[in-house]
Amino acid sequence: MSNRPRHPKSEIEKAVQYAEQLGWRIEMSNGHAWGHLLCPLATREGCIVGVWSTPKNAGNHARHIRNRVDGCAHRADGGETKSGDVRE
Repeated sequence: MSNRPRHPKSEIEKAVQYAEQLGWRIEMSNGHAWGHLLCPLATREGCIVGVWSTPKNAGNHARHIRNRVDGCAHRADGGETKSGDVRE
């Protein structure tokens, strides 16, 4: 795990860790979002997923993050996973 603050919601923290394990990186934000996940393609064409600090439903937001990570065409590992797989 990178040297960053933990997300206060455990479901979202696990989704962020899942993304990090697949080569995504987090940029912390000082706006409405807690941070932004950036896919392994480090260019303007790369995928970006907003991570909210206080979503209405943390479980749904975590699922959305995993789905966006799994659907990214720029995966570093080139493999496929199911969004339910959590590597801890």
